[in-house]
Amino acid sequence: MDANAKKTALRMIPYGLYVLTGESKDGKVAAATVNWVTQASFNPPLVAVAVKADSGAHSVVKDAGAFALNVLGKGQQSLAYVFFKSLERDQQSIGGEPFRSGTTGAPILETTPAYVECRLVETVERGDHSVFIGEVVDAGVRQQPEGRPDDGTLWLRELGEKTFYGG
Repeated sequence: MDANAKKTALRMIPYGLYVLTGESKDGKVAAATVNWVTQASFNPPLVAVAVKADSGAHSVVKDAGAFALNVLGKGQQSLAYVFFKSLERDQQSIGGEPFRSGTTGAPILETTPAYVECRLVETVERGDHSVFIGEVVDAGVRQQPEGRPDDGTLWLRELGEKTFYGG
């Protein structure tokens, strides 16, 4: 297989950007910008998200048995960069971003246009990322998008010509 062709072909898959959040049973909070996300079922409503296996977010979500996907909106490029690194909780904020606890205990960021909160129902551990399958137990929209709902989502390509994940 041509390594460059593989990388380019995989990078042609479009991705939105989300902040995955969770809170472990001992109160440790994790938040990470993720982009390998998809809806996986209508009934029950399921989403799938791939999370780097050696990340702090991975261990927190597994411990918590729940997570939230906070949808980043147009113009929130700087927020995407905030969660590219590990951050500590400061009372009710992570990286300076305020949050509230959702129904599962997962942090719901107050500044994103929408979120889905999930109960972890299955984990597929293969390769350097695990796929978490979550059943949607709550969702909210703070800011109605103009046009199609996916038009309101910040896309990976909007972070610039040199920002890639995958391939």
